[in-house]
Amino acid sequence: MSHPIRVLVAKPGLDGHDRGAKIIARALRDAGMEVIYTGLRQTPEMIVNAALQEDVQVIGLSILSGAHNAIVPRLMELLREKEMTDVLVVLGGIIPDEDAGDLKRQGVAAVFQPGSSLDEIVTFIREHADASGKTVA
Repeated sequence: MSHPIRVLVAKPGLDGHDRGAKIIARALRDAGMEVIYTGLRQTPEMIVNAALQEDVQVIGLSILSGAHNAIVPRLMELLREKEMTDVLVVLGGIIPDEDAGDLKRQGVAAVFQPGSSLDEIVTFIREHADASGKTVA
C-alpha cells in the first residue's frame, strides 16, 4: 500500500505575499497529498531541516521577491550536504525564463511561472515523485 506524497511548501526570503503558496498547498492537499506549509520568511536552512524532519518527497518554493538566484543555490547545496538529492524541488513565482533554465541546471525539477495551472502542478508532482520517498527518473 502506498502512502500519499508528502510535500513541503515554503516561502523563502523576505517576500511577505503567501496567497499563491496557500492556494498551491490547498490544491495539493485536495489532490490527496500530505502538505506541510512552513509559513513566511524561511531560510534555506530552515526549509531543508523541515524537509528532513517531515520526511518529504517534494519541496515547493514560492518566490516572488526576485531572490531565487541567491536562495535556490543555497537550498540545493544543503540538500546535497544532507544527502537528500532524491527530494524533488519545484519552484513557483516570478522567475525570468533565463533564470529558470539556470535553476533547472542546478537541480530544480520544474519552474512554474504565472499562468501555470493547478492541474499542471499536481500532475507534474504525481508524475515525478512517488509515495515511497524516491523521485521518479
